[in-house]
Amino acid sequence: MLTLPREPPEDTRMQSFWMPGNYERTARRTDQSFQACNDIMACFLERAKVEKHYAQQLSEWSSKWKAVVDSRPLYGSLMRVWQCFFSSAERLSILHSSISQSLHTEEGDRMKSWQKETFPKNIFCGFRETHENETGFARAQKPWAKRLGKLDKACGVYHKACHKEQVAIDRETQAKQNTELSPEKLKKIQDAREKASEEKDKVCKKYEKVLEDLTSYTPHYMEEMEAIFDQSQEEERKRISFLKQAFMSIHRHLDITNNESVKTVYSELHHTLMSISETDDLRGWKNNHGPGMPTDWPKIEEWVPPVKKPKNKKRDKVQKDKPVMIGGVKVRALYDYVGEESDELSFKAGEVFLKVEEEDDQGWCRGMLDGGKDGFYPANYSEAVVQ
Repeated sequence: MLTLPREPPEDTRMQSFWMPGNYERTARRTDQSFQACNDIMACFLERAKVEKHYAQQLSEWSSKWKAVVDSRPLYGSLMRVWQCFFSSAERLSILHSSISQSLHTEEGDRMKSWQKETFPKNIFCGFRETHENETGFARAQKPWAKRLGKLDKACGVYHKACHKEQVAIDRETQAKQNTELSPEKLKKIQDAREKASEEKDKVCKKYEKVLEDLTSYTPHYMEEMEAIFDQSQEEERKRISFLKQAFMSIHRHLDITNNESVKTVYSELHHTLMSISETDDLRGWKNNHGPGMPTDWPKIEEWVPPVKKPKNKKRDKVQKDKPVMIGGVKVRALYDYVGEESDELSFKAGEVFLKVEEEDDQGWCRGMLDGGKDGFYPANYSEAVVQ
């Protein structure tokens, strides 16, 4: 007598990978992986736009407020800190612009190149891997599915025979309880029940034989299906490995917590913040705008004789009757004088130099400084040095 194991609910059993056609989920995984790659690229290309927009906003914010700060009455270390925020923003803007560029070119191009190599297509069959998996699974499953179909049919016939037998048994039971039924009619009902039981046993044996055939073929079926499945798993493993590396690379671009340039930006900003000094700022204001400013207090101002400008600019021509002083005479400057012409000397009050020509009729002498430069100077701006 056939004893059938307790089966799981029909919907659960039919969802199993081993049931006919359910390999499609695995076969179509290639198409889903390709779509996932497209979604990943679209996602992080959009993130690249976010980084670029943020970089632009940082730069615009910095430019706008730098102009404002320059016109504000802030000074000293506070001004340096405020300005440091803007320089930090400019450097961060460059960093986020670089992140955007890396996501767009480096990661986007790498993903496109990998997709092209990993998902080759047939002309009429879509992705080659999908077509090969579907063909392989279908070929491996066809003989087993055919046997499963026979089993389902035998099962239906067996269940129908069981039902027919049960109906015959119920009629026999009722007939035995009916005392008014004739022995001939009772015998006829009993014969029908025996015939139904025999038919059921006959169908059951056929059902068992079909199940035995299916069961004996199942290991071969499982071996072929698992071989194709393992090949599909290996391709998927490669895709998962690549996408893992891609996500890690994207993470390295986006993770600015370990970026040395970012650390430097915030370290310098913190250092500038810590350099704020009330004492230094107040001292600076006092010395530049307050009582500490240098002041020339009023005092007696000595009279300085006016300089007579020569009417004749050609003073360098020595007149024949003007005496030339051999070796020169030492004189001391009485006042500061800054030469206004290229042929005039400049000197400070108290400076000693040589007079090499006597005063001309316009009140100018020719002299020579210690450095060897010679030129004209006002005669009344010097006096002879007493030896």
